[in-house]
Amino acid sequence: MAAPLRSPGPRYEALLHVMRTAEALWNASRQYFSRWDLSPSQFNLLNLLTDFPEGCAQIELSRRLIMHRSNVTGLVNRLEARGLVKRGSDASDRRAQLVRLTPAGQKLLESILPQYYRAAESIWGELSSSRAKRIGDELSRLVANAERIASPSP
Repeated sequence: MAAPLRSPGPRYEALLHVMRTAEALWNASRQYFSRWDLSPSQFNLLNLLTDFPEGCAQIELSRRLIMHRSNVTGLVNRLEARGLVKRGSDASDRRAQLVRLTPAGQKLLESILPQYYRAAESIWGELSSSRAKRIGDELSRLVANAERIASPSP
């Protein structure tokens, strides 16, 4: 009879905690943004567009949001139907469509962000800012390692 499989150790357990944390945060954000009839991805797209007052190409939105272009198209379609974003042509590349926040999108975002920032701070509880930064730095290393492992070998 084969020996029972055991956990590989504390690093594996920590990875499971990270994955559970990510899922819990995503579920909480779905519930949180529902009060504005937004998904977390829609909010992320609106928030990202504040960095691009002249507009952002959908391919760049896809890259920055880490999602497939077809998913970004669906997000933009839904937000455009609500009047929160608009598409326009890119003067330097007629094939590209730039996505911009509308005044209504900007106004909605301005009403959400102060509450969102407070909620984001409260998630950390009693942890200090310096500890939160260290955790963020450590998580960035995990992301880099995960991306390296997922990349096909040459």
